This record gives sequence, C-alpha cells and structure tokens, in this order.
Amino acid sequence: MADPSAATILAPGSGLPDPVAEATPSFSPLYQQIKELLLRSLQGGEWKPGEVIPSEIDLATRYKVSQGTVRKAIDELATDNLLVRRQGKGTFVATHAEERTQYRFLRLQRDDGAAAGMRRRFLDCRRLRAPAEVARALGLKASESVWQVRRLLLAEIDGRPRPVVFDEIWLPAALFKGLSAERLSGQRGPMYAFFEAEFGVRMIRADEKVRAVAADDEAARLLEVGVGAPLLSVERLSYTYGDRPVELRRGLYHTAAHHYRNQLN
Repeated sequence: MADPSAATILAPGSGLPDPVAEATPSFSPLYQQIKELLLRSLQGGEWKPGEVIPSEIDLATRYKVSQGTVRKAIDELATDNLLVRRQGKGTFVATHAEERTQYRFLRLQRDDGAAAGMRRRFLDCRRLRAPAEVARALGLKASESVWQVRRLLLAEIDGRPRPVVFDEIWLPAALFKGLSAERLSGQRGPMYAFFEAEFGVRMIRADEKVRAVAADDEAARLLEVGVGAPLLSVERLSYTYGDRPVELRRGLYHTAAHHYRNQLN
C-alpha cells in the first residue's frame, strides 16, 4: 500500500497515476483528494441515494491509500450530509427521503416549539422561457426553458389550516423533463426527495438571502393577510454536485405564529 502522505493518487487497478488526481494541486491533503474522487463517483451516479458505498477497506484498496485516509474523507462527506454512517450496516449515500435530513432546508418553526408539519397546495406548474434574472441565477442561456412552480404551505393554526408560505420555484426544464402539476400533486414526502427519486437531481447545499418585505396584492390574497403586512422574503439557490445551481426558490413567509430558525457553528 502506498505511503498515506503521497501526493499522487493511483488510478484504481492500474498502477498508473490518475490523470484526474494529477490535476489536483500537490499541496492538497491526500484525504481531500480522496474526498474529491468520492464526490466524482457520487456525481456520476456510481452510488445512488440510499445505496451503501464500498467499505473503507475496499476503498483504500481501490485508491491505494490507507484506511485512515479514506475514513477522514468519508467523515467530511458525512459532516456535509452527503453520506450517512449506520452502525453495523455501513456507509450510505444520503437521501432527502431520510427522516433526519428530509426537511433540513426548511427552517420555519412554530413559536410554541411544536414540529412545523405543513401540507402543500400546488397552484400551478408552467414551462416557459427563463426570465433573465432566473437564467443568470441558474447558469442558463436566455433561450433555455424553465419550470415555474407555485405553491402554498399550510399549517394548523387556531384549529384550521392557514397559509404560511407562498413559494415560487424555478427549475431547469432540461433536468426535470416530464414535470407536471399532476405529478407534483400526487407526490408524498419532501419535494427534494421527489426530485431525487424521479429526476435524479439531488440538492446538496443551498445559499439563502433573507429580508423583510411588505405584502403586495397577490401575496396578501394568497397568505390571507392585509396588503402591506410584514412578511419574510427568503430567496434560496440550491446546488447539486459540482456546485451546479439547479433550483431557484423565492418564498414569502408569514411569521405571525412561526419564526425562522437557524443554528450557527
């Protein structure tokens, strides 16, 4: 087995330097190079969401490095919520269908501390040419098509379901072929789990911008508030592997009975 401190990774089974790895700067720690190779396998679909990946020993043999180097790379991917360790079972590709991660991008919480269980109501799903600002955010050409999905999230408040979030979601049409209002309305569980299972698109991280706004006529009608009522505007750009943007989501949150919660490390 090669020296764990070596800077060059060998291609699996070849005994020759991997050209992909050679492109990595020599000062990159070896476990980071292994992490990058594992990411490439995840991105290429070698291991699907929910599937077990090879053992640390097998991966160490594959990449000709120490088991400790592989373990450190996997630890970082687990911290990034891309892999999940299960005691006695192995390491699995994380999926949005898992209970502990399925709502990790939804930061809305009820003021009384109870779980913010919400139901969905889809308003429409349309395919159209990407508006300029949407195309820029998603890295698309001006002529490319996108799906525009609009929906409400409703929570039980004072004994009846009340609209809390109005979402406008933009998705590259080329990645979500066959999307429709019927398919969206028929799906159960988190929307990201649906994207993952039906279209093979996994959201692995997101950037958000938050600011206070006043409700316009449409938002006031949909969220059942007065025109000019204070709302929280949350704009989220979600990325898949390779830092590729694949979803632009603009949400208006009515926070009379909820708050936006985040944990900072």
